[in-house]
Amino acid sequence: MHRGPLRAGEWVRLLDGKGRRHNICLEPGKTFHTNRGGMSHDDLIGREEGFTITSTSGGEYLVFRPLLSEFVVSMPRGAAVVYPKDAAQIVAFADIFPGAHVVEAGVGSGALTCSLLRAVGPFGRVSSYERREEFADVARRNVEQFFGAPEGETHPAWQLTVGDLAEALPASGERADRIILDMLAPWECLDAAADALWPGGIVCAYVATTTQLSRFVETVRVHGGFTEPQAWESLVRDWHVEGLAVRPGHKMIGHTAFLVTARRMAPGEKAPMKKRRPAPGAYGVDYNGPRPSGVPVEPGE
Repeated sequence: MHRGPLRAGEWVRLLDGKGRRHNICLEPGKTFHTNRGGMSHDDLIGREEGFTITSTSGGEYLVFRPLLSEFVVSMPRGAAVVYPKDAAQIVAFADIFPGAHVVEAGVGSGALTCSLLRAVGPFGRVSSYERREEFADVARRNVEQFFGAPEGETHPAWQLTVGDLAEALPASGERADRIILDMLAPWECLDAAADALWPGGIVCAYVATTTQLSRFVETVRVHGGFTEPQAWESLVRDWHVEGLAVRPGHKMIGHTAFLVTARRMAPGEKAPMKKRRPAPGAYGVDYNGPRPSGVPVEPGE
């Protein structure tokens, strides 16, 4: 990403007084038209970001380079994007560090990929696996656009493979520090993830529903090669602040997904068993998912 004067070929974000946003790619000689008149790209190129420009009909627009959090919520989509609040949690709680090799299953529209590439830095690697070619194409274009890669080229730290991680990752023979599973059935990839992770590595799943959450957590427990999985979600609420009028805002980013993390044990090692007894009915006759060892079927009422 760049700093300094705006350059031809860069993307900028225009924001008007009503909060309406426009993302445009700067091209010499072009004009961007809005309902408040037009603006010449040449009037933006060469200026430091953070200025206001007035359109031909008097509309005022703030001009900045787009932040990653702004870009991902407005990017073209093939699949649903990982929202910034969840991407931030993944980077922090999956401990994505500079120089890490991160494997991502389910590239979607490339939103999380951008955050992972930022976090691993120039000496890290992100290996993404996507089953659907049409999603992979959208992700390529979005990553290229955000990082400013020349057309047809990809980020130097990124490798995108069209295929199933459960088959392609074992075939590659690669090891990973972190594995992120953003897919419909992440439990299907757990064995491949376990084999590829270095001891102490982290697997992180991003799932939308409680049934997916339960199935993945119980599969991790039954596997035996990971620590006790931790599950959570994050909710973000904005606040209105104006003098003495300080109150919660009227909009909130509520449930988007659940996150689950667990750490890989060394080969042949197992984490201590949970001492707390399961809640009554947790593994009753209606439960048909993976069952931890030593947990009997509870009798029906």
